[in-house]
This record gives sequence, C-alpha cells and structure tokens, in this order.
Amino acid sequence: MIGRAARLLGWGAVALAVLGAGAWGILALHYSDLAPGWLRDALAALTGLLALATLGSIVAGRRRGALLALFAVGFVALLLYWGTITPSNARDWAPEVARLPSATIDGDLVTLHDIRNFDYRTETDFTPAYYDRTFDLRRLDAVDMVTSYWMGPAIAHVLVSFGFGDDHVAVSIEARKERSEGYSSVQGFFKRYELIYVVGDERDLIRVRTNYRRDPPEDVYLYRVRTPADNRRRFFLEYIRAINELRAEPHFYNTLTTNCTTSVLLHTRVNPGHLPLSWKVLLSGYAAEYAYEHGRLDASLPFEELTRRSRINDAARAADQAPDFSQRIREGLPGLAAALAGS
Repeated sequence: MIGRAARLLGWGAVALAVLGAGAWGILALHYSDLAPGWLRDALAALTGLLALATLGSIVAGRRRGALLALFAVGFVALLLYWGTITPSNARDWAPEVARLPSATIDGDLVTLHDIRNFDYRTETDFTPAYYDRTFDLRRLDAVDMVTSYWMGPAIAHVLVSFGFGDDHVAVSIEARKERSEGYSSVQGFFKRYELIYVVGDERDLIRVRTNYRRDPPEDVYLYRVRTPADNRRRFFLEYIRAINELRAEPHFYNTLTTNCTTSVLLHTRVNPGHLPLSWKVLLSGYAAEYAYEHGRLDASLPFEELTRRSRINDAARAADQAPDFSQRIREGLPGLAAALAGS
C-alpha cells in the first residue's frame, strides 16, 4: 500500500514537471524571434502535443519510458536553442531608449553622459534631447524613491533619484523596447527585451509620468530615503558600475528577476544591513511600504499619511518646465529633515 502511494506521488511529481516544462517551452517558442513565424508556431504546437502525449502516457501507465525520453530530448534541444539567444545593443530601438548612458569617474567627480531630457508635447510626441553633467560625490546628500502607479496598489514602477544639493538626476531601470514594440510583462519572461538604465533629468523621467501619461494616468509619489552618507555614495557608484557594464555587455530584462524593483534591491547589497528579498519587492507596489517598515523612510507619520502627502502630481503639473522643477516638487514633502538627520 505504501509502495503504491509512493509510486503515485512520484509519477505525480513527474507529471507536474512535464506540465511546467511543456508550458514554458510553448511560451518560450511562441515569444522567441525564431524565423520564419510559421516554424516558431509549429514548434510551439509540437511541444504542446508532445507534452500532452507524455502526460497521457503517465496517466494511462503505458509507454511512459519512451514518451518521457522523447520529451526529455526535445526539452534539452529547446534549452540548447534557448542558450543561443543573446542580448544585443544593436537593434532598431524605440526613440526613448535609443541611447545608452555612460559615466566617467575622476576622483570624486562623476560625469554622466547622455542624460535624457526630452521636450514633451504628449507622451508619444517629443523632441529628443540629451546633456552631460558632472556631479561631485562629496555633495551627494539625498537618495529618493519614486513610485508610479497605474494599475492598482500591487504594481508600480520604481525609480531612484540622487540629489547633489539642488541638482538631481534620476535613474529608471526599464525594458529596452525596439521601435513599434509594446511592453508585455509575459514577454518579459522570455528574452524579448534588453535591459536599460535610463538616466534622466527629473523634468523628463518624472514629468512624463505626472504631466503627460493619460492612458492610463499615473499617480507618482516621492519619498526621501534615510541612509548614511557612505551608503549613499556606495549605492550611487553601484548604479554607475551597472550603467557602464550594460554599455559594454548587454543583458536581458526579466519581468521577475531583473526589473525596476528587484534590480534596485540588488544594488543596495553593496551596503551593510541591506534589506532581504520580500514579496513586497516582487509586488513592486508595496516596495515603499516595505522600506517604511524597515526604517528607511520617515517614521514620524503613519505610512498611509506619509503616502498621501508624498504624492507629487499636482506640484509637478504646476512646475511643468520650470528650471527649478526638482525643488518645487519637493516643497512641503514630509521626511526631508528626518532623512538628513539619518545621514
């Protein structure tokens, strides 16, 4: 009796493995760039049929070994093909991600090249513009978390802004899309997008979200992070390392493991006492709450009140193209004095 139950559990585990591998294989082939398209779809369908036949053999208890061996060979072949798909910096990129930023370091001076500062008329109608600027690490006095929501509380885009006195530069970790290519979180699991760190003026990276996104609109919040000066410096330089690395060696974006939020968390590991991975990071809309719970944001207010007062849409719309945009969106925000006290 016990032996029969063990065999059933064992075959059940095998069936689940076949089901998972088959589903992954179908999607991997469907979203691959294998050409021509009919071959891609035919191989995806064949993978599905083979998975179903293998599952059927497991349930029926007939020809299990032969079909499992055939499925295993097919899956290994798929993995070998999957390994040949490599990222590239040479594609026909969408204009907003066409340029990869870079940085040069000279002692305490860091020069960022190709800081994006588009002149927007609408979200999709803009004049591209870039500039270079040198920042003095000795003046790095702020790290801000910016969260942008458009589909409920669980999902947000998280970007980081670094403050050097009155100068601020924001970095948004994104999927690098090709021209006329839309974003799909499902496709983001299957090597469809490269990774890019968009380095931008806040009048670009924040204002496009507060002032120009309409379908759907976005709610944007800015939180000052409490962190010592040494941690700010290491964190910023870790971003610089990643920016230069991507220019030399492209990487793929991944919806789960290499995205706007998990990448930020990974960069904090250069500092002692960094936060562990949590479901509140994987569900990026809760990232600010997670930081608050671990003392990284101003704790003088309940989190709900801190969030309400940290929304910057109205201030950003009022500031619009003003040269002091960064200062105006921070006027009256909670947590600024507390963050400085934590330095």
